[in-house]
Amino acid sequence: MRVVCPHCLSVNNIPQKESYKKANCGKCKNSLLDTHPIELTNSNFDEVVVNSDIPVIVDFWAPWCGPCKMMAPNFTKAATNFPLKALFVKVNTENEQHLGARFGIRSIPTLILFKDGKELHRQSGALSEEQLNLLVKQFL
Repeated sequence: MRVVCPHCLSVNNIPQKESYKKANCGKCKNSLLDTHPIELTNSNFDEVVVNSDIPVIVDFWAPWCGPCKMMAPNFTKAATNFPLKALFVKVNTENEQHLGARFGIRSIPTLILFKDGKELHRQSGALSEEQLNLLVKQFL
């Protein structure tokens, strides 16, 4: 399966397994098991979403948004539960207004789940870690 490195954003082909003890990027050699959310921009958004065989959960947010700030730790914690099962990414709509407009983001935070480059689910409003986990598990 193809996964995007959270460090250098290069695409890696790895065997699909139930769990992984070790998986390193072929380019930068950093661990692919690192689950911290990646900040995406207009220049790398399509590359990451299209080249991921695992679900990509995109958090459209802004730094001035109170509910976004409340959900950020939950989003980061939920990401740790899905190494090489789902990719958690963030788009700052303040900096990336083109992406916000392209996806019709009307309120934030808004989560969009992509699989095989296609939008499968959209949800607005802050979620708890538990709610995020349940949402992602539906699409694994």
